[in-house]
Amino acid sequence: MTDPIPAATPSSSDSSVKLETIVPKTSRSKPPAESKKLLAPPPDLDAPELYLNRELTWLQFNQRVLNEALDERTPLLERVKFAAIAGSNLDEFFMKRIGGLKQQVAAKVLERTVDGRTPAEQIRECYTFVRRHQKEKQQILGQLRQDLKQQGIVILGYDQLSSEDREQVRKDYYDNIYPLVTPQSIDPAHPFPFISNLSLNLLVTLRYENDQEQSLARVKVPISAGAPRFLRVGQQNRFVLLEQVMANNLDMLFPGMEVLGYEIFRVTRNANTERSQEHADDLLALIESTLQERRFAPIVRLEVLPGTDPVLRGRLAAELDLDEEEDVFEVEGILGTRDFFEIAALNIPELKDRVHHPIDHPALQSSRSIFHIIRDAGAILLQHPYEAFSSSVERFLREAATDPKVRGIKMTLYRTSSRSPILDYLIQAAQNGKQVAVVVELKARFDEAANIRLATRLEEAGIHVTYGVVGLKTHAKIILVVRQDYNGLRRYVHIGTGNYHPETSRIYSDLGLLVYDKEIGQDATELFNYLTTGYTPKRNYQRLLMAPKVLKKALLEKIAREAELHDRQSPGHIIFKMNALEDADVVRALYQAAMAGVKIDLLIRDSCRVRPGLKGISENMRVISIVGRFLEHARVYYFRNGGQEEYLIGSADAMKRNLESRVEVVTPVEDPQLRQDIHTMLETQLGDRRSAWEMQPDGSYQQRRPQADEDPRSSQELLIELAARRNKDVTRLKKRKAKGFGGRNLR
Repeated sequence: MTDPIPAATPSSSDSSVKLETIVPKTSRSKPPAESKKLLAPPPDLDAPELYLNRELTWLQFNQRVLNEALDERTPLLERVKFAAIAGSNLDEFFMKRIGGLKQQVAAKVLERTVDGRTPAEQIRECYTFVRRHQKEKQQILGQLRQDLKQQGIVILGYDQLSSEDREQVRKDYYDNIYPLVTPQSIDPAHPFPFISNLSLNLLVTLRYENDQEQSLARVKVPISAGAPRFLRVGQQNRFVLLEQVMANNLDMLFPGMEVLGYEIFRVTRNANTERSQEHADDLLALIESTLQERRFAPIVRLEVLPGTDPVLRGRLAAELDLDEEEDVFEVEGILGTRDFFEIAALNIPELKDRVHHPIDHPALQSSRSIFHIIRDAGAILLQHPYEAFSSSVERFLREAATDPKVRGIKMTLYRTSSRSPILDYLIQAAQNGKQVAVVVELKARFDEAANIRLATRLEEAGIHVTYGVVGLKTHAKIILVVRQDYNGLRRYVHIGTGNYHPETSRIYSDLGLLVYDKEIGQDATELFNYLTTGYTPKRNYQRLLMAPKVLKKALLEKIAREAELHDRQSPGHIIFKMNALEDADVVRALYQAAMAGVKIDLLIRDSCRVRPGLKGISENMRVISIVGRFLEHARVYYFRNGGQEEYLIGSADAMKRNLESRVEVVTPVEDPQLRQDIHTMLETQLGDRRSAWEMQPDGSYQQRRPQADEDPRSSQELLIELAARRNKDVTRLKKRKAKGFGGRNLR
C-alpha cells in the first residue's frame, strides 16, 4: 500500500507554540526576582502564535484532498476524481482568496490578521505552499497515468500516435472542434486579445514563407465551448490532449504560413468583484454588471509549461499585468487538472465506488400526507445523502404545491440546480393559487447568473421574489409552509445545513429537520418578514438562533457557560462540526473553555484557526478533518450543559462573515431519539480510522490508520450501513404491528 503524502510543513511562524512566547507583555518585562514570587501568568490569548492562518489551513485541506488521489484504498477513477477536485479547488482559491488578498495589497492595506500576517505576507506564504503542492500534484498525476495504463486507459502524447491515429484524430478535430476555434493575431493592428478566465491557450509564433518578420497569434482551446479536453483515439480508452492535437495541426488555422513554435498557457482571474449594494437602485442590475466586470477582472495567475520561451513568458506577464517572478507558475505536466473529471467520468464501474442509493427516511415511507406525518412525529431528522432528498425535502414541497389546505409557502434559495423540481413545485403552487414567496440570494459566489435566471423564471410565474436584506447575504436554509388544519393555521418548517440542490444532496453530507413546532413556526414567520422588508425592530426569536443579530453572542455565551458548569463530577464537553472555524472570538472562547478543563472535539473540514494540544491551553482539544467520498457539509453545535444537553444544527460555520454579515439560521434539536441519531453520527466520525486526519499542535495533519483490532472502514461507509440497518429494523417492526409509528421512534 502506498503511503499517503505527508501534509506540508507549515511555515516557521506556524510552528509549535511555547507558553513563554504568549504570556502578557507586562509579565515578560518583570525582573526575575519579582517573577519568582508570582504565580505563572495566564497565557496571552491574543498572541498571534495561537491562531493559524485561514489561507494556509485551507491549502492544508486541499493537500488532504490530493492525498486521496494517491491512496490505493480508494478506487482508481475515484482517485482521478480527487486529483481533479484538488485542481478545481486551487483554481477557486486563486480566484477568491488570492484575488482578495491582491486587492488588499493594491489598496495598501497593512493591517495584520489575528495570526499576525499582512496581506502581502499571506500571498508569499501561500505561493510557497502552492508551488510545493503543485509539484506533488503533478507527480501524483504521473503515478495515476501509470495506474490508468495498467487498466487500459491510456493518455498518449501526440508523438506516440501512429500515422493512422493521427489521421483519425485530425479528421475528428476538423469535423467536430475546428469550427469552434478562432485564431487572433497579435500585431500593431491587433492589440493583445482578451484572455478569459481559466482558459487554456496557444501562443503561436509564425511567419510568411520567405519572410524574416515573425508574428504572434493566440488560439484559445475551446474547452469552455463544449469541446472535450481528452480526445478519444480509436474505439478503446486511449486519449490525447486537445491542445496537442491543435498544436500539431496549426496548418489548418494558418495555411501557407510557417509555424515556428508555440507555447501553452492558462490564466486565472480575480472573482472578487462585488460592489456595495447600499445605494443600488436595482440590485438585479448591480449583480448583472458585477458579473460583466468579473469577466474582465484582473488576472491573478499565469500558468506555463517548463521551457517556455523566456521572451514570450515575459511578454505574457507584462501584457497580463503580472509580476513575472511571483505570479507566473511553471507546471511540469498538464495545465488545468480540473479537466481530469472527464477521465473520472468513464463508465467503468469496477474502478469506482459502489453505487450508493439513498434510502427513503423510515418515517416517510407512508402514503399519508407528509404534514400529518410531521405533525404526529413533532420532528423528523434527515441525514443526506444517506437518506433521500427527493422523498423528503422535495416531497415536502411537492405536497405543499398540491395540497388544497396549504395557503402559503416561503423559502430561501442560495444555490440550486436549473433542473431542480423544486422550482417546478414552487411555480405549480403559485398556479394553484397559493401565496409563494422566495428569497433568492443573488450574490451566491459563482451562482449569480444561475440565480438571476431562476429569479426571473419565478417572478414570471407570479411568485413574490425578494433578494434579502441590504448588506447581508442570505445563507439560511429554511422553508415555511402554512396549512389550514382542522383547528386553524399551522406552520410546518424545514431547516437544513445544506442548499436546496438535488444534485449536491447526493454527494454532500448534510442534516435537515422537518418540524411542527408552534414557536419555531412563529420564529420562521418573523424571519421571512425580516428578509422581505429588512425591518429589524423588536423581532424576538423564541427558539431559533439568527445571525447576524443573535447567533454569535449565543455561541460565546454557551461556550462560557460550559466552562462555568465544568467540574469533576459533571465534566464539560463541546463538539462542533462544520466546514470552517475562523472567527477569532469563537477561537478565543474555546481556548478559555479548554483551559477550564472542558473537553472540546472539533470536526472541521477545511480552514481552522485553533491549535490543539498546546500545554496549558488546548490540551483538551482535538481537531479532526474528514475527507472522503462525500463532502462533509453539515453544521452541528453540541454542548453538554451540565447534563442538560443542547444539540443545534443550521447553516452557519463559525466564521466572522457567517456570524456577522450573513443571515443564518440555527435550530435546536430536542427530541431524544433525534439527538441520539446526531450523537451517533458525531461519535462515528470522531472514531474514524480511515478518512480522518488529526491536527497536530504545529498545525500539520496526520492521517489516522486503523490498528489490527479497529474497523478499517470510513465513517461515511459506516453511516451508509447504519442508515440501511435502521431502515431494515423499521420495516421489520412495521410488519409486526398494525399501527403506524411516528418519527424516528421507529428506530
